[in-house]
Amino acid sequence: MSTPTPGLAALPVQKAVRDALLADAVLMGLLKGVFDFVPEKQPYPYIETGQAVETPDNAHDRHASSTLVTLHIWSQERGFAQALTIAARVIQALDHTPLAIAGHTHCWTRFETMSTLKDPEPPGDIRHVAMDFRIGTEVAPA
Repeated sequence: MSTPTPGLAALPVQKAVRDALLADAVLMGLLKGVFDFVPEKQPYPYIETGQAVETPDNAHDRHASSTLVTLHIWSQERGFAQALTIAARVIQALDHTPLAIAGHTHCWTRFETMSTLKDPEPPGDIRHVAMDFRIGTEVAPA
């Protein structure tokens, strides 16, 4: 048996996260979309897939990764109620939920952190919630 060739997990992990969010009907009822690239003049609220930090998590007999994926929830509602309601649903959709990741075997998904932020730039009415999820993968057998 040959060992699978290592490959970056970040791109297929981000796609799997986006696909899982888009597949959640309740979440999509709260949003105007989930984007990797946000179109100009996109209506609020929406989720933007953000940065990813991939760390090798190899063992002698396998290639694996731990990928920290950041999601950004953007809202124009007063206060954080709308954005935090969306964040709660994102946790339900992703935390400890299996993901279909091309070329990789999903091992686990864990919600790690969340930050609420106000955008001070004009118009100054933007609410931003950044969420981090750590996703463990192994390179799928060939």
